Amino acid sequence: MSSSRTASVVPEPEPEPGPDSGPDSGSGPMPTTPAGRAPSRAGDRSRWRRLIDVVDERLGLDALRYPVPEHANNLAWSLGGLTAVSLLVLVATGIVLAQFYDPTPEVANASVRTIVQDVPLGRFIRSLHFWTAQTMYVLAALHLIRVFFHGSFKRPREANWLIGVSMFGLTLLAIFTGTVLKWDQEAYEALGHNLELGTLLGGAGFWFSSSFAEHTPILVRLYSAHIMLIPVLLFVLVVVHALLIRRHKISSHPALRDPGPRRTPDGDPDITPDLTPDLTSDLTSDLTSDMALPADETPKELSEPFTHHLRRVGALGLVLLGALTAVAVLFPPPVGSTPVAGVEVTKPLWPFWWMFTLENWFGLPAILWGGLVFFVLLFAVPFLDRSPRRSWRTRPVAMAVGALLVVLLIVLTLLMAFTTPAAHLSM
Repeated sequence: MSSSRTASVVPEPEPEPGPDSGPDSGSGPMPTTPAGRAPSRAGDRSRWRRLIDVVDERLGLDALRYPVPEHANNLAWSLGGLTAVSLLVLVATGIVLAQFYDPTPEVANASVRTIVQDVPLGRFIRSLHFWTAQTMYVLAALHLIRVFFHGSFKRPREANWLIGVSMFGLTLLAIFTGTVLKWDQEAYEALGHNLELGTLLGGAGFWFSSSFAEHTPILVRLYSAHIMLIPVLLFVLVVVHALLIRRHKISSHPALRDPGPRRTPDGDPDITPDLTPDLTSDLTSDLTSDMALPADETPKELSEPFTHHLRRVGALGLVLLGALTAVAVLFPPPVGSTPVAGVEVTKPLWPFWWMFTLENWFGLPAILWGGLVFFVLLFAVPFLDRSPRRSWRTRPVAMAVGALLVVLLIVLTLLMAFTTPAAHLSM
């Protein structure tokens, strides 16, 4: 019989946990997440990042992360973005109002009254639309002044200035058409002014001629322009404006040197390569000539992705929307009565007051010629002020002319505020 030896098995002692042990040490089994516990924050970020990557692969959203200078986040340099926010509010409120408005002259005023009295939140939505339109006009004007003051319209950004002036003109036209649509006495007299101005223009004013579309009331045509033609033109120009900003980048501040390294969302220097072509190198000499300090003493400026700038503009936009909401609730615009032909007793909306002061002085044609001279001067700015210098201190003539124009418009506007409406229409 063969003998067998039985070996006793003694369990080996478990190693004590060391400083390198644990879920991230690579040794030992990974701990499982107990049922019912929320996923880790890192897992949430990973899934969110994968979703963004999927969308970006198809839509190229990462192109919005091009670098912008840090000064673009202050309020003065965010006026263009706030103007765009105002436009979005106007589109949203306008869509609601369009569901209940009837542009037929016989019932247009009554439909506005119905919106205010019978439509849920109709009074508030109309009021918000009314005040936002004027806010957009003010923001657009301030944006143009800021661009002019800092010389941001100069080479290679002349085209963007022309586009901005065009959008400013369309904003003014949208306010005019919106004024006429309410079809009260003020609207009737405003339309009467434009019909006579169209007659002064001769063939160029054919659109305001009753013979242009004999079977379609001009109020209906103005309504179509207000809700379709003008918004489409604005949208196209906004897109081109944004693409040109993407191409030429936001202009550097005249008092600062070229931006420093880009930053990550955590504030650390971003060492990833910037594949965006540098199309602003031709401004280096312009900036250097405008600097008040020597090159080695002029402060540098960091940059960050455009998406961060959008977040800040969005935050400012929420503040703007809150302020507009308060104003719309506290100061709703009245609804005038149905117009009466043959009288002229109202004043236009305040953005047009400076033109009507000229009308009181020189007659109805002064509105046409005053507006024409004003916009010709605006369009001519990049062709008249061609010096490479951008700082306001180095452009005394341009600053003096610009300040004179602004003061003149303010004075003409204030004069109209204290002037009794005069009859100028042959109706």
